Amino acid sequence: MADNSSRDLFPGALEMMILESLRRQPAHGYALVQHIQQRSNNLLQVEEGSLYPALQRLLKTKLVKAEWGVSSTNRRVRTYQITAAGLRRLEEQRSSFARMFEGIALVLDPGRSQAS
Repeated sequence: MADNSSRDLFPGALEMMILESLRRQPAHGYALVQHIQQRSNNLLQVEEGSLYPALQRLLKTKLVKAEWGVSSTNRRVRTYQITAAGLRRLEEQRSSFARMFEGIALVLDPGRSQAS
């Protein structure tokens, strides 16, 4: 069985975290990696081999847009920004994730009370 733990917790998790990061502010790839790592208290490590293909998927589906510029260190960087469609998708994914997380929690914790 292949080890996909560094790529995704579940299908779409990385894309959802990228969209959430970009909702806060536009960023280039390295800044996205740093933001996700910091926000997760270093529990999540995003590799470039996972990040850039995810960004390409988001660009292709027009959930993000990108433009080339120059960083503070005078390097050429591509800065990504969430689109209106990306904001809508993020809200859908957050809602779906919350329901999935609740269902998983109920299965893993049988003593947890279910709404009657």
